Amino acid sequence: MEKEKTKSIIESILFARGEEISLSQLAKIIEIKKEEILPIVEELVAQYREEKRGFSIVRNGDNIQMTTNPQNAEFVEKTIKKNLQESMSRTALEVLAIVAYRGPVSRADIEAIRGVNSSFTLRNLLMRGLIVKATNENDQRGYLYNISTEFIKKMGMEKIADLPNYESLSKDERVESIINLNVQNQS
Repeated sequence: MEKEKTKSIIESILFARGEEISLSQLAKIIEIKKEEILPIVEELVAQYREEKRGFSIVRNGDNIQMTTNPQNAEFVEKTIKKNLQESMSRTALEVLAIVAYRGPVSRADIEAIRGVNSSFTLRNLLMRGLIVKATNENDQRGYLYNISTEFIKKMGMEKIADLPNYESLSKDERVESIINLNVQNQS
């Protein structure tokens, strides 16, 4: 595959994913060897730095992630603060409900339930402090999302089980069948 095309694919994946990804996983998706992807990623990192773009690519060991340029932090912070002060969208409430009733839950399971990408919504909820993420012990490439203590406090509850219909909705068999179907399709 042509190097410029590979760069373009990497940029698209990093942007759409919204969180870090391992070089191995990235190489597998693009269908090239890990050894081939490393110099391309390093070139992209340097290119973003030299051209002073609005985004940068951060490498942390074997993982990479697209982030905003640190030089623009002041302006990004203003935007984020404004967004966080606004009311939540229907999408954010939907994802928050899934995390509340199904957590800890993976992004893949959230997306299987919703049927659409939820990366940006999860990031927004993380920034608002309403959810937390932890490494998934069953899949080191992904994270599990759960409700934060801040969410429980803001809702005026003592524990997550105080949510309305928590017992029945947290174990809903229809949702379980969607998640199981998603797991089967990934195998």
